[in-house]
Amino acid sequence: MSNSLAFIKSVLSLHEEMVNNGFTLVYEGEFNHQITKMFTSMAERDMEKVNEEKTLKRRVFHVMVECLQNMTKHSDEFSEDSKIGNGMFIVGKKENAYYIITANRVINEKINDLKNSIDGLNKMNKTELTALYKKQIKEGTLSEKGGAGLGLIDIARKTGQKLDYQFLPLDNEYYFFLLKIKITAP
Repeated sequence: MSNSLAFIKSVLSLHEEMVNNGFTLVYEGEFNHQITKMFTSMAERDMEKVNEEKTLKRRVFHVMVECLQNMTKHSDEFSEDSKIGNGMFIVGKKENAYYIITANRVINEKINDLKNSIDGLNKMNKTELTALYKKQIKEGTLSEKGGAGLGLIDIARKTGQKLDYQFLPLDNEYYFFLLKIKITAP
């Protein structure tokens, strides 16, 4: 099976999962500050309509912002001139949990570091995540794209959930990085 066909089947499977799991917001394209503001405003309005608990609203909002900033800064379809990243962003709710799924291209050389980082975070408890977050604030160095490595740490810390991820091969140079985050009330 070709990589393109596998990718199409993955996207169709993802679409079916979205429909079956109550996903309400799906976007694919460029990510920038204006897009981030639009999504957070839409999600905030939707949560207010259903009188969502204030703590849960803050968590969802915070994770959305982190995810969207990661999409803007770290997509390997990033345009340095326009400061825009490309990818897919999905938000939905099923039963008592919100789900956020992000997807973007990642160059092969970054996969092992990203996988090791997420696996390491998934092994930590809340206390360890908080300590790592504080250490990274004090000692972390900025990447060439302006990040200090706090995004995934903060998402794991705020949600208290394991970060679910996949890497789907696109071609010899890139993979499609899928990240699924579950957010529940405390």
